[in-house]
Amino acid sequence: MVIATRDRPEALTRTVVRLTALDERPPVVVVDNGSERAETRAAMAELVVRPGVEVLRLETNRGGAARTVGAEMLATPYIAFADDDSWWAPGSLPRAAAILDGHPRLGLVAGRVLVGPEEREDPVNEAMARSPLSPDAEAPGPRVLGFVACGAVVRRAAYLGVGGFHGAFGIGGEEELVALDLSTAGWGLAYDSGIVAHHHPSARRDPAARRRGQVRNALWTAWLRRSPRPAVRRTREVLRAAGPSFEAAGGAVDALRGLRWVAAERRPVTAELEADLRRLES
Repeated sequence: MVIATRDRPEALTRTVVRLTALDERPPVVVVDNGSERAETRAAMAELVVRPGVEVLRLETNRGGAARTVGAEMLATPYIAFADDDSWWAPGSLPRAAAILDGHPRLGLVAGRVLVGPEEREDPVNEAMARSPLSPDAEAPGPRVLGFVACGAVVRRAAYLGVGGFHGAFGIGGEEELVALDLSTAGWGLAYDSGIVAHHHPSARRDPAARRRGQVRNALWTAWLRRSPRPAVRRTREVLRAAGPSFEAAGGAVDALRGLRWVAAERRPVTAELEADLRRLES
């Protein structure tokens, strides 16, 4: 189990308490993304003495890439991710492990995410359940090309083999690139509604910054992995969906600032995978 966190000590403590109370007692690695609050440091000092919990402090905020640092510390064959404001329902982790055991070419299983105290269905649940992608023997449930990080369990070798979450993406839509890279490497991705994660979004979130990052990351993913014409089409779709806003404009500007490294790292997906993406976007 890997948790990436930054300056949300109350939510983090609640999450770790819930995870360490699970019957399966998963080892938990908490990766601190350069937190600055004294309260966070105090919480870390208390958590590190809990059995099965390791804490690693990073000097800078590496966003989603902090999960990769945590995954490298664990020796378990499978890694479940949690945010500092999310946790797994009892029985979900053994179920995910059994699915991965039974499907050796499955790289990731995405679970059902329930949001807030009222346990609302995250809209992505229905999108994954109704995936239009053709069935695959390595996908025991609907085959998907996306996931929510706090509701995903990965095969460690597959995840690390594609490099994990990109260091430039931060938080917000960073999952899409990982999904494409896993699929390109021959790993299956599937959704299973019997695997459940609870997500109670922290009040400390900055919604505007998150939306800006989501626009930037969607554009970067398109430019990194799509052929020219689909990349242009996807760029238009992202900007149209974002609408006229400061966040959309800022995200577009941020994306343009990364053009040099994007061009250097560009690796378009196969025609088959591109066709799958069009099915999802149509």
